[in-house]
Amino acid sequence: MLSVRDAEATILNSIQPLDNQQDIEFVDLLMANNRILATPVTSSLDFPHWDNSAMDGYAVRYADVQQARADKPTVLEVVEEIPAGYQPQVTIKPGQAARIFTGAMMPAGADTVVMQEKTHRQENRVFVFLAPQPQEFVRHKGNFYQAGQELLPAGIPLTAAEIAVLAAAQREQVSVFRRPRVAILSSGNELVMPEQVLKPGQIVDSNQYALATLVRELGAEVLLLGIIKDDPTTLKEIIDYAIANADIVISTGGVSVGDYDYIDKILASLGGKIHFRSVQMRPGKPLTFATFPNSLYFGLPGNPVSALVTCWRFVQPAIKKIAGLSQGWESTFLKVKSQSELQSNGKMETYIHGKLHLVNGVYQFHKNQGNDSSGNLINLAQTNALAMLPMGKTLVYPGEEVFVLQI
Repeated sequence: MLSVRDAEATILNSIQPLDNQQDIEFVDLLMANNRILATPVTSSLDFPHWDNSAMDGYAVRYADVQQARADKPTVLEVVEEIPAGYQPQVTIKPGQAARIFTGAMMPAGADTVVMQEKTHRQENRVFVFLAPQPQEFVRHKGNFYQAGQELLPAGIPLTAAEIAVLAAAQREQVSVFRRPRVAILSSGNELVMPEQVLKPGQIVDSNQYALATLVRELGAEVLLLGIIKDDPTTLKEIIDYAIANADIVISTGGVSVGDYDYIDKILASLGGKIHFRSVQMRPGKPLTFATFPNSLYFGLPGNPVSALVTCWRFVQPAIKKIAGLSQGWESTFLKVKSQSELQSNGKMETYIHGKLHLVNGVYQFHKNQGNDSSGNLINLAQTNALAMLPMGKTLVYPGEEVFVLQI
């Protein structure tokens, strides 16, 4: 039985991210939200594209206004007005200025902008009452970015800021990694779909819905394979198909030590390398991880709470890494104060579901109300964090600090 840390390392070290040559596709920029950039982006444009004003005011020669003061203003002739989007036509000569607006192109000859609040305009003359700093309020060409350099690196998610940068660089399409394909199946004779009439002894399969939702939230494609009865032949056929058609396969149920738990034997018969079959954690001890040449296999416990907790802890970072993220795929833990008493038997690393709140700028963890049994799926609703109690830790008092996994 592996520790949680060793299990996580085994999984992440087994992952080969998508290939930036074979596993890419080009998408329109407006369709690229939350996709992973596959290749670095450069631009032929400087940013800013030309010297421009950062302020409404007057474009001047610093040499003309460096002695300006309230009791002895400098008086300049206004020879041009330059709004944004206009190309200046006049070169500023000694004793001259141009009215200029934020974002407008600096005229030749001018090297400084005086903000309008420090001036007074009379017809074609402007009085400057305060000496500016040299080159004040001028954004110089290439100061933010120089053409030909790397604009965005590969392996980052494209959100609003990055897409704005790409649009400014006039990229209509962008190269992104394809979405990872994740196959999901549930095993068990007792399982039925939500639309079926529930008979005594049967259980509605919530796992497919929970895991499919989580996988889609992570940006992956879902291949739903349904409920597979506890028949070794049928299970083998479906798992073989899943391995051949998905980057990651997730099954729930069938990985414990019961008479109907066939998953591990099937994986071995299909040539999979089984790295571990159980982890020192609660909930989620019966967890199988196996690798095939082109696919990863996660055999999660059938208990719905255990399935989600192990998916958050292990599958979520695996999907992020295989998707091509260069960093940020590791689980994120915060050290926060618990506002609830947390208990564990200390024999395993224990995860307790609850809510993370920001109170007066400080994060606090509150355990979900009600029975926190791993069989209580109802109590999992609205969970956004898991408090982690390490092995040997049996009690966390209210006000005591605890590590919390954000989900």
